[in-house]
Amino acid sequence: MLRYFGFSVGLTVAALVTAVFFGGPAALLAVAVLGVLEVCLSFDNAVVNAKVLRRMSPLWRKLFLYVGIFIAVFGMRLLLPIVLVSVTAQLSIPEVWDLALTDQQAYGENVESAAEAIYTFGGIFLLMIFLNFLFDEDRDIHWLSWIEKPLAKAGKLPYLAIVIALAVIYVGSQIADPEKYSTVLVSGLAGLFTYLLIGGLNELMEAPEEDDEDDVTATGASTTGGNGAGTATKAVAGAGAAAFLYLEVLDASFSFDGVIGAFAISSDIFIIALGLGIGAFWVRSLTIYMVDKGTLDEYRYLEHGAMWAIGFLAAIMILELRFHISEYVTGLTGLLFIVAAVISSVLATRRDKAAEPVRIEDERDEVAAGRR
Repeated sequence: MLRYFGFSVGLTVAALVTAVFFGGPAALLAVAVLGVLEVCLSFDNAVVNAKVLRRMSPLWRKLFLYVGIFIAVFGMRLLLPIVLVSVTAQLSIPEVWDLALTDQQAYGENVESAAEAIYTFGGIFLLMIFLNFLFDEDRDIHWLSWIEKPLAKAGKLPYLAIVIALAVIYVGSQIADPEKYSTVLVSGLAGLFTYLLIGGLNELMEAPEEDDEDDVTATGASTTGGNGAGTATKAVAGAGAAAFLYLEVLDASFSFDGVIGAFAISSDIFIIALGLGIGAFWVRSLTIYMVDKGTLDEYRYLEHGAMWAIGFLAAIMILELRFHISEYVTGLTGLLFIVAAVISSVLATRRDKAAEPVRIEDERDEVAAGRR
């Protein structure tokens, strides 16, 4: 366990000590609460990350863990809110940075004023992930069969997910403040465009499948030569880059809710960065752990629970355009989906094991009957 979580534990201790040194017990409590909140909000993110990451090469896994965490902590949790405030408040980045350091209350208010753009972009991006999971016709395992199977059949309708996303964007523009009408429309379309763009890049850069009969000789040597090998290598690298980009945008979408909600706990950007950074490191560690241990294979419904949690989070982010919903409700509901999926997976595995002797006995009876 230390191999996977040792670094996160050490970083957590360092962050808590730093918080005490600069802000005392109050800062310590704020960082601890923010860290726990981030893990609760992003646990389903770790599950989805693991699904994508297990298809990536070891090199891209390391890049996701080490380079990606730098982007997640400093880019998404610290710099992204500053950029968003700069755009929405029409201030320069140095002015926003100075505001964050000298007038934290005003900075927090500016972040909240950008909430419509943040929630709509992230909500639509997450909604597309959820819808494409539901409309996947090739999925063999269903958790909530009574709703997942009919929706999988509905996936035969082309562009259904896009149509639903456009409808949600329109609804969001109607329930939001009239002054934010254009902001919601543009942000929602940007979220949809980003998802489609990354999905298209992922398909474009996928490594081509090789035909064993045409490309490989009887001795095992490739007949395509060095150019073919180079093309395949480039395709693999491109696929890894597209998947890496997808994971970073996904992480950003999950972090939006936590970044805005963090101002309810602290207005100090460094306290927020420390707390959310702790959570981001733990999510990365959980992701690597699940990939190496084959957790998604062991718990067959875990991915389903994460996807339903994502769908719930997407709905909340759109509803936040009109109503305030506590981050604790969001985090706890996501965890409930995950826990329910794990329990369902364990029970299903037990049922399979219990039915195994009966199945073997039936097969023996059939063989014996055939001999007679």
